[in-house]
Amino acid sequence: MSRVQTIEVAADDSDQRLDRWLRRQFPNVTQGMVEKWCRKGELRVDGGRAKAATRVQAGQQVRIPPIPMGAAPVPAQAAKIPAADVKMMQAAVIYRDDDVIAINKPAGLPTQGGSGQNRHVDGLSEALKFGLDEKPRLVHRLDKDTSGVLLLARNRLAAQGLTAAMRHKETRKIYWALVAGVPTPYLGEIKYGLVKAAGRGAKGEGEKMIAIHPRDIDATPGAKRAHTLYATLYRVGGRASWVAMEPLTGRTHQLRAHMAEIGHPIVGDGKYGGSGQENLGDGWGAQLGGIISKKLHLHARMMRFEHPITRKVITVTAPLPDHMAHSWDTFGWAEDLAAEDPFEQLR
Repeated sequence: MSRVQTIEVAADDSDQRLDRWLRRQFPNVTQGMVEKWCRKGELRVDGGRAKAATRVQAGQQVRIPPIPMGAAPVPAQAAKIPAADVKMMQAAVIYRDDDVIAINKPAGLPTQGGSGQNRHVDGLSEALKFGLDEKPRLVHRLDKDTSGVLLLARNRLAAQGLTAAMRHKETRKIYWALVAGVPTPYLGEIKYGLVKAAGRGAKGEGEKMIAIHPRDIDATPGAKRAHTLYATLYRVGGRASWVAMEPLTGRTHQLRAHMAEIGHPIVGDGKYGGSGQENLGDGWGAQLGGIISKKLHLHARMMRFEHPITRKVITVTAPLPDHMAHSWDTFGWAEDLAAEDPFEQLR
């Protein structure tokens, strides 16, 4: 086990989350270790307690508690990535320049490591160096079972710019989903707040967001405002619909919880739609049955952002994953049937 040490934040590391900064210094330190140190007050910034999400600034002094020998720093190149994973990650690239990479994240692949997750985008991004010395950095995330556009920065300056743009809501994200029933009105918004309900596992596994009526948000401890635009694009009778969604806030499970709250859960969503509930055409139940996949039908279709270096507006679009493409084929839908921006009239 190492001794307590203090490290000064370098100028080019400024404005990073504390957990991400620390894990880049010590690649084998886990997210769980960081959060435990924060809870116990052992990880400090300029002598004060800090949270994992605290943003460190150049010149700050970070006190790091003793690190178990198994979590000592290791060279990034020491991590061996299976050839199949290298091929998979490189095939997922849908945009690349000197500063930014965008991938079409496969459904089922976590963005970052967590409880029991050893294979994830952050670890496999070593395969996306393409000749650079450092691997790309995550600047946002998608849920494990959500596919689609995921941005990574290829250098610290690009990471700072993209992170700031995300924080200040200067990017646009449009998602596609297959939902149970037909949301009406066809074009609308959802403003239910969200509050986290504790999971049942020993480490909080299975946590879930509970929707709160807008009038009750201020009176509900821990509740945060959430805002989603949705557009019903095509329908299969009263059974299911192709819906586009734009989250104007970025809460955990926001789209899944919001669609379930208005009675139209996303198909395949066992957490919010009930995996055992068969959809009988009444707008409820997250499984359509038949040949429709039981996987989550939620896809980050498009992201539009200002390039952090060139300042040009970039639009990246991700094709549907196989299980959603199969459902689209089953219903006779094609990806080019939808407008790139179905929410233009709401802006």
